[in-house]
Amino acid sequence: MTGFASSAALGLTAVLALTASPAPAHAARTTPDPLARYHQQHLTWKSCVLGPADDTGRELQQAGAQCADVTVPLNYADPGGRTITVAISRIRATDTSHRVGALLLNGGGPGGQTLGDPPWVRKAMKDVGSRYDVVGVDPRFVGRSTPLDCHWPTGSSFRGAGDDRAGFDRSAAFAEELAHRCRTYEGDVLPYVTTRNTARDMDVIRVALGERRISYLGYSYGSYLGQVYATMFPGRTDRVVLDGVVAPDHYGPRLLLGTEQADRHALRDWAAWTAHRDGTYGLGRTRQAVLAAVGHVQAAAGRTPLRLGGHRVDEYVVPVVVFNGLSQDNDAAYGDFALAVRDMRRAADGHVVAPSPWLADTLDFLLSGSDSPYGSVQSAILCGDVSAPRDPETYWHDVQRARAQDALFGPVTNNIGPCAFWDPPRERPTVIRDDLPALLVNATGDPRTTYRGAATVRHMWPASRLVTLRGADQHAVFGVFGSSCVDTRVNAYLATGHLPPTDVSCAARSAG
Repeated sequence: MTGFASSAALGLTAVLALTASPAPAHAARTTPDPLARYHQQHLTWKSCVLGPADDTGRELQQAGAQCADVTVPLNYADPGGRTITVAISRIRATDTSHRVGALLLNGGGPGGQTLGDPPWVRKAMKDVGSRYDVVGVDPRFVGRSTPLDCHWPTGSSFRGAGDDRAGFDRSAAFAEELAHRCRTYEGDVLPYVTTRNTARDMDVIRVALGERRISYLGYSYGSYLGQVYATMFPGRTDRVVLDGVVAPDHYGPRLLLGTEQADRHALRDWAAWTAHRDGTYGLGRTRQAVLAAVGHVQAAAGRTPLRLGGHRVDEYVVPVVVFNGLSQDNDAAYGDFALAVRDMRRAADGHVVAPSPWLADTLDFLLSGSDSPYGSVQSAILCGDVSAPRDPETYWHDVQRARAQDALFGPVTNNIGPCAFWDPPRERPTVIRDDLPALLVNATGDPRTTYRGAATVRHMWPASRLVTLRGADQHAVFGVFGSSCVDTRVNAYLATGHLPPTDVSCAARSAG
């Protein structure tokens, strides 16, 4: 997540300029706002329900939310040109006499939908939720916003690198084909699918909502988006909570680099939990036996793809399935993943297996085009924000070096992706501001946004405070993990605007 130069987009705010005759030389007038048509738009609030099968819409409706479409320019350098829409939802404050303002949400990804999040976030906020308009935003080209779809055969560009050079070359060819599809289907909009443009959209939303400042809650990638917004639009944030913190010097197409140790730690903790439940899952009575079952699955997939329902799962996909199973530290998530490993082991032993629900959904995501829009937007944002190395040899050497340390995760986190074949970004990455009084939240064992990221941003922003959840392999904490210690600190800050006097340490409950 490197950054070089930062500059606000030209013309985003009105500026004062000295004028020539006929006005007096000392007079000044306001230059017309080039974004006036967007800032002055009237939002039409309506039901969030799109049809009888719209579960998200019904949940929003039951929570009292309404939805609207915000019009924004595709290209902020050409505000009079093509427009797109950004879909938002809102649960209005009920305690209007103590209203703080609007709280905008981003659930991460990049490319994740957030429009449906206000109900559960409002619940996590407890009493303080009544003092905010809680606003969910599907960022540009995500979810209900103007769509983007590269027609990929997968919902994710992440894959293992295979077992040898021939396997790596096939992986590189797959990545190149994904990039080619995006250039073919969406090449005219790809340059504008960036975090900086998403931040610009957020400021249009702020003005359209009639807010002088906005509060913000961002998870995972959303923590980076929050850093970018606060940098590009200083003075326009109120209370900022960043959970699962991405360090800006680490953000980019290779954002998984350096997560291997945390991934391995999470896998070992899950294996210990599963070993204590051998009667349920039958994967072994010791942690080592359960880990050996995972190794058996990977080795078998390298010889012959595993048959799981209608899918064939090979050595490129198995480590990604394992990776996807290790972000939530709770019994339900652990159980889903244990069933998945049991299914894969049975397939490795030659059985025809109908995958359990979590595994079936994961394989559909990885091996069908059902979630092509998600993978398309995720890669478009990462590739559009920061340049990636272009030479496949760079990735091959990194994979080989990482494989020696971690044969399961190393070839995933270091592998080549479509950004190696992408057009260069139009803008340089944002150089994040020097300081901001924000509340940072992170678990010590987070396998996605490792604790290092939170420590880095805490050091960058001395006015901030860090709430640490110790002893959990958990990605995203507030309102998700069930830590009253964390949730109480976050809600106190949202209620008062006052950060804790010092950093806070919270102990995780046992997942076993």
